[in-house]
Amino acid sequence: MERRMVVTQTECPARIVPAGTPVTIPKDTFVTITQSLGGNYTLTWNGQMVRVDGTDAGALGLEPEKLTFPAPTSEEILEDQVWDALKTIYDPEIPVDLVNLGLIYSVRIDQQAKRVEIDMTLTAPGCGMGPVLVGDVEYRVAKVPNVKTVDVDLIFDPPWQRDMMSEEAQLATGMFY
Repeated sequence: MERRMVVTQTECPARIVPAGTPVTIPKDTFVTITQSLGGNYTLTWNGQMVRVDGTDAGALGLEPEKLTFPAPTSEEILEDQVWDALKTIYDPEIPVDLVNLGLIYSVRIDQQAKRVEIDMTLTAPGCGMGPVLVGDVEYRVAKVPNVKTVDVDLIFDPPWQRDMMSEEAQLATGMFY
């Protein structure tokens, strides 16, 4: 997608890049879309770079990404649905999802508290997009039925290595050796 200016159709939830601080862009505000990767949008607004989740693209007058799950048949959080949500989150610089990149180390579900705890890493410890990616994980996993809270722990042990990527991701990025 090339740079283009749009007007927000409704209030639009966003997160400041790279801090990940949540903000709300008011309705009828001019914003410039600077990037679209992995279903998410990077915008400039009020002199700041912000990220809008693809599920909120309707606020920008664009087709929203659909993240749907079957109607729950119990109060349980289903782990496969958590993993499905995680597979919809893409690295902002590499068009591969976090699961196939090998960035998600573990998912734990506390059914009593309705909480999902996730250990994840980044491709590099100094990655400035860490807070944004953590925010993406929290936002998308919170859409899974019965989830009340999402806790993400950003860890760096073991350090990420390219062999943690799926073969599909290695092929997509040209890192298959």
